Amino acid sequence: MSLKVAERALVPPFIVMDVMSAAAAREATGERVLHLEVGQPSTGLPSAAAARLADRIATERLGYTVALGLPILRERIARYYQEAHGTTVSPDRILVTTGSSAAFQLAFLAAFAPGDRVGVAAPGYPAYRHILKALGVEPVTLPVGPDSRYQPTVAVLEASGERLDGLILASPSNPTGTVIPPEDLRALTAWCDDRGVRLISDEIYHGIVYGEPALSAAGLTPNALVINSFSKYYAMTGWRLGWMVAPPDMIRPLECLAQNMFISAPTLSQYAGLYAMDCIEELEANVARYAANRALLLKTLPKAGFDRLAPADGAFYLYADVSRLTNDSADFCARMLRETGVAATPGLDFDAEQGHRFVRFSFAGATDDMEEAADRLTAWMGRIGA
Repeated sequence: MSLKVAERALVPPFIVMDVMSAAAAREATGERVLHLEVGQPSTGLPSAAAARLADRIATERLGYTVALGLPILRERIARYYQEAHGTTVSPDRILVTTGSSAAFQLAFLAAFAPGDRVGVAAPGYPAYRHILKALGVEPVTLPVGPDSRYQPTVAVLEASGERLDGLILASPSNPTGTVIPPEDLRALTAWCDDRGVRLISDEIYHGIVYGEPALSAAGLTPNALVINSFSKYYAMTGWRLGWMVAPPDMIRPLECLAQNMFISAPTLSQYAGLYAMDCIEELEANVARYAANRALLLKTLPKAGFDRLAPADGAFYLYADVSRLTNDSADFCARMLRETGVAATPGLDFDAEQGHRFVRFSFAGATDDMEEAADRLTAWMGRIGA
């Protein structure tokens, strides 16, 4: 007898993870792979933070923390908002989470009921749609493109005519790296507040920008759920640590959900995050490397034939329109990996309707790897006559 699998579990795959698996299989045969598929810094926990953490491991039991997170870490995060954004955020409004992934789950559970409708940009991070669907919440696709710099605007929302209970914004965005201009973010925040639409602001790439710093929704409205992470700027992907700034009336419901679903974020990771927040010199050196990688690929990829790129204001991605080369980005990326050893992510991960025309390149890795990848892609595109 075959037992059922719950419908909520039948969400699409996170395609980049499948690409990573294919790349790992190639590496297992002894072949060298250049990883431009995954948004993961090639560096790890800042060295000064690691040194301090060793002392903590030697002297402390590292049991559970309270569900909201270490008070000292919540206070440090509150200070971050004052230092980085000139915004006063009470530590009482901050919840430390098991990565931003847990923060999104908690936010969606606390803010939306089954049947609610939440606007998500396409292209956009696929897990938004998949988590919402698993929770019985309807993701409402908002197609965006070059005209709005691949970001929702009030005009896009008004033109869509969609009734929304929530809206997810990401600035800088994955996969395009675009940043919402301050005036647009202010307008979007006001639009949500005026209409009773719950805003979820994904700010996990804050700190990795190549112009003016990205504006935080935490300073614009008390009604938004603002999510950040230690994975990107702080280079702590495997530590699984994030945080959320929430309205005061949502903190207790979020705390109870966290108690029951996660107990608490990993204690060791919380101390690592605390120490990493003081390692600004090393972290800014990482951003300088991303900027160098970005400049290198913006110079070389167009020469190779990838000449239609979204403006990458931040994060560490280039989103390339490859429609003149292929109508099947998944097959194109598989062939690229097979014939060049360069792994990239098909746009179908980010946009079910138009993603077959796009490929995402990550430049989070070492600069030497970016140079080698550019050389391989240039030679390959020449061979295939692109």
